[in-house]
Amino acid sequence: MIEPEVTLSTKIMMRVDSLLRHALPGHCAFCLGTAERGAPWCEPCLMALPWNLPACPRCAEPMAAGVIEVANVCGACLRHPPSFARARVPLRYQGDVAILVQRFKFSASPRAGTLLLTLLETALRSELDQPVDSGTAWPQALVSVPLHFRRARQRGFDQADWLTRRLARHLGVPCHGARRLRMTPTQRGLKREERQANLRHAFEVRGPLPSRVALVDDVMTTGATLEALAQACLAAGADEVEAWAVARTPKG
Repeated sequence: MIEPEVTLSTKIMMRVDSLLRHALPGHCAFCLGTAERGAPWCEPCLMALPWNLPACPRCAEPMAAGVIEVANVCGACLRHPPSFARARVPLRYQGDVAILVQRFKFSASPRAGTLLLTLLETALRSELDQPVDSGTAWPQALVSVPLHFRRARQRGFDQADWLTRRLARHLGVPCHGARRLRMTPTQRGLKREERQANLRHAFEVRGPLPSRVALVDDVMTTGATLEALAQACLAAGADEVEAWAVARTPKG
């Protein structure tokens, strides 16, 4: 296993995170009321968030309450199972979550990013901090969904990389690099099939990868980007790939 290197940029990042955690102690990030002890939110605001429940365990597609498909997965996964074994996406891209994502992604707000990271990590720990015989296991490495270097230069910020590096450090697992081979057109407004064609052979992952890896992104829309990266990870030696994201965009 490759251990994460503690570079100067990592030390600076850790310092910024520490300052952010102490910037507004005791106040809920959503209503500014009294927060739960050790958390950046109060219980009512946490419960009011658009949690992605129920959802397909394979692709995290939001499902209607009471709807149970065959084998407990959605119809799309029954017809065309994705290359990743499961998706862990705790929230839906709606309301306060959508506002936070937009501030983080397009304005590089460290406060919004830190809150989204905390929500994701808390949800993951509630699922994966289970006894070994429960069938859950932490991945051995994280891989962020990479931006093309030209787009990263234009934006000046790579939100998936930001999330992945901090999450990897908190979980004590290494990051493994991926590269976007070509600058694909924007995915906005494209249907699932168009997104898949747009991203075919778009990623390269240098192996060998460990057996279990998780892909990390901020928002999962149709899953086409994560599908393409999962295929690249399997080609690089991974045996099982999970897809992680903060929020899932509901259909329509």
